[in-house]
Amino acid sequence: MLSEPAPSMGFIENRPFGEIEIGETAELVRTLSAQDIDAFAVVSGDVNPAHVDAAFAQDDVFHKVIAHGMWGGALISTVLGTQLPGPGTIYLDQSLKFLKPVGVGDTVTVRVTVTDKDTSKKRVTLDCKCTNGDGRPVITGQAIVIAPDRKIRRPRVTMPDLVMHQRGAVYDRLLAQADALPPLPTAVVHPCDEPSLRAALETRDLGLIIPLLVGPEARIRSVAEAEGLDLSDVQIFDTPHSHASAETAVTLVHNGQARALMKGALHTDEVMSAVVAKQGGLRTERRMSHIYVMDVPTYTKPLLITDAAINIAPDLQTKADIIQNAIDLARAIGIDTPKVALLSAVETITPRLQSTVEAGALCKMADRGQITGAILDGPLAFDNAISMRAVATKGITSEVAGQADILVAPDLESGNMIAKQLMYLAGAEAAGVVLGAQVPIMLTSRADENRTRIASTAIAALFGEAIL
Repeated sequence: MLSEPAPSMGFIENRPFGEIEIGETAELVRTLSAQDIDAFAVVSGDVNPAHVDAAFAQDDVFHKVIAHGMWGGALISTVLGTQLPGPGTIYLDQSLKFLKPVGVGDTVTVRVTVTDKDTSKKRVTLDCKCTNGDGRPVITGQAIVIAPDRKIRRPRVTMPDLVMHQRGAVYDRLLAQADALPPLPTAVVHPCDEPSLRAALETRDLGLIIPLLVGPEARIRSVAEAEGLDLSDVQIFDTPHSHASAETAVTLVHNGQARALMKGALHTDEVMSAVVAKQGGLRTERRMSHIYVMDVPTYTKPLLITDAAINIAPDLQTKADIIQNAIDLARAIGIDTPKVALLSAVETITPRLQSTVEAGALCKMADRGQITGAILDGPLAFDNAISMRAVATKGITSEVAGQADILVAPDLESGNMIAKQLMYLAGAEAAGVVLGAQVPIMLTSRADENRTRIASTAIAALFGEAIL
């Protein structure tokens, strides 16, 4: 009997027709995972809800998600093409009978057995059987192949890693959480282009906000008419220009009419100038900071990164405020005890690296109750903060290392680069909000996709509800 080659073996080798004997067998063993089902659905296009919709499957005949039948058929093909006969085999015919479903976690043993050889045509007939963990057959059938007539031994090809990621899944969960909340009255500052106006109206339609449009009314109505957007039942506060829009939006907060701000078609500096104004602004005792809530395909949970947009070179007290803002947001979106990684280039305190010294001080501040609601550790290099493999290699003992919820950058430049690299090299999506003012502020970018804008609104709504 041939057994499945070990992954470390460097070659794949066949059994030419002349070497194959009646009764010869080969097998492999696979345990079905949810990722296997998703991958098969993506490649085949078969999104039958019995395989990919847990709620539907629960009420279906088997009361659970099951594998596509041809997942087992593909395993049979794997044995034929890689072991018996192996490379050079030509598939001619395959019959299959599906006897029992295979569910997530089931271990399937696939065995093929040679039952006949046709010397004149170099054809081999094989009995095919897939059994589950208790030895009962789940698939049976017969294959007929043309076996190779010469020995083939080739280097085993290393396949690329497969990363399965449902785009927008993190934001969908946040949206579902926010859906249960009353809509958040939001001053939308200068929504004078299609993306910002559409985002305000779509989040209104989703029940996330009550938009208060602040800007030149004629321009707003012109954009709405050109894009077919519905402004019925929307209050517009007419202003002559963008500076006035920002100032009026801040006034709406002071008047109690708005509980959040959303940036429209104007520069971030214009919004923030009105927000940070010493007279009439929205300052609090805490320093304002920006927080990205990122959906990273290669990370298993939401990842918060701060500060990447406001504080250029924060001192120790500013970093404490930045951290507390991020903790408060993490808790508002459902992370009860966030793990905070204070980033630097190394994981040891080094006097010549100021960020490592401040990381140590911030951890002690948390020990003394000056920063609350989370577990802090640092300094940690980026890999040590998010990779359990790196943690194991370096022998780091930490409740945070390898599983951080929040990454605190030492300065704006590094924070911005981390976030942008994740977006453009790792396919991450980034929704953002500014905290530390009297109300949350959504600083959406003109380059943001609509889903990101909606996610930022959901985040602000969750935070707004948490601080009531």
